[in-house]
Amino acid sequence: MTAASASVTFGPDVADQDRNRLAYPIDTEVCVIGAGLAGLSIALEAAVMGASVVVLEGRHVGWNASGSQVGTVTPGFGLPLADLVERVGLEDAREMWALSQQGAEAVRARATDGAIPDLAFSEGALEVSNVDVGEKLIARLQMLNEDFDTVAEGWQVERVREALKTQRYFHGVHYPKAFQIDGRKYLMGLAALAKRAGVRIFEDSPAMSLDAAGVMKRITTPSAQLRAQHVVLAGNVHLGSPAQRLSDTLLPVWRYAGITEPLGERLAEVISFPGSVSDTDGVDHFRIVEGDRLMWSFPETTWPVKPERFARKIARRIRTVFPQLGKVAVTETFGGAMGQTVHGMPQIGQLRPGLWVASGFGHQGLNTTAMAGQMIARGMTARDDRTNLFAPFELVWAGGRIGRVVGHGVGVWQRQVSALEGTLARYRERAGVREELREARLAEANARAGTGGPIA
Repeated sequence: MTAASASVTFGPDVADQDRNRLAYPIDTEVCVIGAGLAGLSIALEAAVMGASVVVLEGRHVGWNASGSQVGTVTPGFGLPLADLVERVGLEDAREMWALSQQGAEAVRARATDGAIPDLAFSEGALEVSNVDVGEKLIARLQMLNEDFDTVAEGWQVERVREALKTQRYFHGVHYPKAFQIDGRKYLMGLAALAKRAGVRIFEDSPAMSLDAAGVMKRITTPSAQLRAQHVVLAGNVHLGSPAQRLSDTLLPVWRYAGITEPLGERLAEVISFPGSVSDTDGVDHFRIVEGDRLMWSFPETTWPVKPERFARKIARRIRTVFPQLGKVAVTETFGGAMGQTVHGMPQIGQLRPGLWVASGFGHQGLNTTAMAGQMIARGMTARDDRTNLFAPFELVWAGGRIGRVVGHGVGVWQRQVSALEGTLARYRERAGVREELREARLAEANARAGTGGPIA
């Protein structure tokens, strides 16, 4: 299915009467706390490997960020590749990158083999720069293609602007094997696959307390107690008292997005790239959905705000980047809180025997949640120790309320710096064009005067 026929859905779509609350004691091999993308991926993988699995969710499946993502799947992590290599070394970085690619391929398989139908699958992702970074682009492409076995193509400025009719972007990196799906349908499809594999999902069943000592860990919910050999903390910033230390390592960042009204042929005139587009500064992320509507993710805050309040701001941003579109109306908005780590990597591993963590997926990408599912399920059932690769990225306190204030300030500052750098880059480009035009006119005048140029 192509982007032209894509249909996207957002917001909760599970009726209250369909929710199954934990009302009786249960013993199980694996208990996953959190029914988002990571939690459901872990539960599904563990069940396929033969484990008995229970998922506890305090509200309902995908109620937060997992149910409000734009559905782009690319390899890698939120931490820049060069920084990852510097932190863990080339060999470990290559293995971690390969694991992230396996996560992406797991999502692709579910999206293309009919396991989860009607996901509006389309291929290709383009990362564009706000400044002229030609030399850095070459070095990055060499690293991706040669050291990390990733198919990536460098796009010159002319090609980027042919696909995106705007002067705001310069060079680009095209990932032809990246893809996008309807993220909400994928999430609900994961839940359905997990149930078919034998996973029992209990909603409106928050974990009130956790005793992780002993072989059988004890989790208390409002109505019943559960015992499990393995417990996976797969929640976000809302895990609460049973995992307060973990929640305190995450900076809550609310990311908002909107979908425009149908824009007709004028959208195809300014955007001819069929996949998703993001800038290297993490400011804008957009793609065409349903043929002639534009999905655009832009503002971030460190405090919750009603998504509809950002409709006008998103519309203004679209007009700033693509003024040819004229006035656009954003008719749907959505958003959720991501848990962002201080070090910029997801938190994946075993905290103590039988107690696992899969968290911090803010700015990481959907592929990393599938990767975490594979790694932790293998760690629990097959004693696979590759989660140790993530040991250098330990739990680091995010600063509490002060951290939110600082995080908000840093985010605003980074966006302002990015905007200034982009403005300067475009100014330099225009100045260069004017200088070339001036020299061409001078050469033409000299030619008419019969001279070869100014006399020294």
